[in-house]
Amino acid sequence: MYIVTAKEMYEVDRYAMEDIGIVGSILMESAGRAIAERMKPLIGTTDRIIVLCGSGNNGGDGYVVARTLLNEGYDVAAVQVGRNLTADAAMHQQVYDRLGGEVMDVEADTFQAALKEADVIVDAMLGLGVRGKLKSPYKETVQAVNEADALVFAIDLPSGVPADDASDFSEAIFADHTFVIEAPKPSVFIQKTAAHYGKWHTVSIGLPVAYLGRQAGARIWTKQDVKRSFPNRQPFSHKGTHGKGFLIGGGAEMPGSVTMSSMAALRAGAGLLTVGTLRQVIPTVSAHLSEATFAVLEGENGVIVDSETLDVSAYDGIVVGMGMGRGEATAALTKRVLEQAEVPVLLDADGLHHIKSDLEILRNRQAPTILTPHPGEMAMLLDMKVPELLENPFELARKFAIVHQVHLVLKGTYTIITAPDGSQIVNTTGNPGLGKGGSGDVLSGILLAMQMQHENLMEAIANGVYVHGKAADVLVKEMHSQQDLLATDLMKGLAKVFRDISD
Repeated sequence: MYIVTAKEMYEVDRYAMEDIGIVGSILMESAGRAIAERMKPLIGTTDRIIVLCGSGNNGGDGYVVARTLLNEGYDVAAVQVGRNLTADAAMHQQVYDRLGGEVMDVEADTFQAALKEADVIVDAMLGLGVRGKLKSPYKETVQAVNEADALVFAIDLPSGVPADDASDFSEAIFADHTFVIEAPKPSVFIQKTAAHYGKWHTVSIGLPVAYLGRQAGARIWTKQDVKRSFPNRQPFSHKGTHGKGFLIGGGAEMPGSVTMSSMAALRAGAGLLTVGTLRQVIPTVSAHLSEATFAVLEGENGVIVDSETLDVSAYDGIVVGMGMGRGEATAALTKRVLEQAEVPVLLDADGLHHIKSDLEILRNRQAPTILTPHPGEMAMLLDMKVPELLENPFELARKFAIVHQVHLVLKGTYTIITAPDGSQIVNTTGNPGLGKGGSGDVLSGILLAMQMQHENLMEAIANGVYVHGKAADVLVKEMHSQQDLLATDLMKGLAKVFRDISD
């Protein structure tokens, strides 16, 4: 499933109308009819329905919804919000009027009374172009709808919600359901705006899907994508075929981080795994898994430090960062790995802090680099506050990945994966049970195994993030709650997810 920005959607609309020749009023007809059909199972035949229509395309869609429901015997009234309707919207208003439909003015006293009595409200006021603070009469109408005791449906976007980000966002409709046209917009997945959508559903209106796919810079990674791209193990494959990984991390005070990463890497299919850590950490790790081998790294005061003798040439993939500490001597080791390794290197946790003052090292690498920050770490890399990042995560992640030529995994409720060319994948698996220490360590281990088994690195990362979140979903559904789920529990969930993928 694709995700489109306002600019991308405008281009798809232009192509459909100007190059293909689909008339705009026909697109409105398709949208309105499709939305009305999707609404019917969710509403009652005796419900009082109010359709709030703006002056643009959304308003035209709203008049088609109102006309379709009216024609099937529903109790419907439309409300005109705003002036100067577009030609297509005005045409559909006229058709609705000729069918005997009631059109109220938003400033009329009868509107306020009707709104209070409404069982269902359809928000067809504002669409893709909205930015900034709402003006009258939209501001007052949005406030009135949010105070109403009614089931609220929104068309494409809840009025007031911007399509691409939340950086200039104040207030908007809180919908129970939103029918997004053809593809969700980025704001569906942004923390500040996501709640306004309620439950969202995609509605196809006949736009050219192939062209939309070529324009879209992002997509949602689905189970079908995982099944299509997940590598099958061949009969004559062996441990060397499945990759030799090197996982560097774990200080005296945080041995659990590298332990969980190591367990996850092996559970996710790594053929061979070497754990580079302090001598005193090895007993802790080996107590939980016998399959790994170890490389003793130099240390001072319980943390790993740089070593000129470190050799990373024997590995197919490397992870650096978990539980290492953030001192200069430790950071020097991380930079040494980045400079010497000719294979993909994943940086997580402390490893991200190690490169903060030397981001140019990322561009200088010939082999791929994967960064897996949570919002706090990403904000640190960008020198900004977390709320500022969360208002515009798609664009900020895209710019960072392009400038520094990295694969960026911005972790969150909806994890955004960005390739060095700026293309993006959004993962929707996972639940709040992952909000505990160690979950990120498990993800890093899974990603190490995935990238050593896939030919396409972007697919490897997307599949790893999907599997990580899906394991939590399976466990919460079958045996755990979101409260008690631990990062180490995810190992049990991985087996269930892998079996499901292979079926």
